[in-house]
Amino acid sequence: MVSLLALEGPSWKIWELVRQDPELVLWWATPIECVSALARFEREGKVAQPALRYGWRILESLRESATEIKPMEEVRSSAEHLLTKYPLRAADSLQLAAALYWRQGYTDGASFITLDRQLHIAAALEGFHVLPLADEVHEPGPLECGAVFELRDGRPL
Repeated sequence: MVSLLALEGPSWKIWELVRQDPELVLWWATPIECVSALARFEREGKVAQPALRYGWRILESLRESATEIKPMEEVRSSAEHLLTKYPLRAADSLQLAAALYWRQGYTDGASFITLDRQLHIAAALEGFHVLPLADEVHEPGPLECGAVFELRDGRPL
């Protein structure tokens, strides 16, 4: 999600996916990761001020419109289990666990969006249709946020 907010990297690809299906589902801490990234970009002067202001507005808009998966024991237990199965960072395991909770374990018809290679692989192995497609995935660095999308008619994006 940071790519959307800071208008860098493959943001146009992610925006196209959001336009196709605006039903966004986020793990509770995803906005915190994004605030951290935006604040860091601002401190380090990595992104122009107009883009940062736009990023803050987009984050607020996405937070208002997204379904948020709250912290709960079931998500934490699933995240711990995912860490034993895949080489994920803790935050990434929580994002994937939240997606699995949201889908009640049934991943058919649901898409998972990430730019992180390890999270991409883990989500695909858990049955999600992962976007962007594998040949479009790159290493964006340590500041990426995951999200889950599903078409209203149940088809993957």
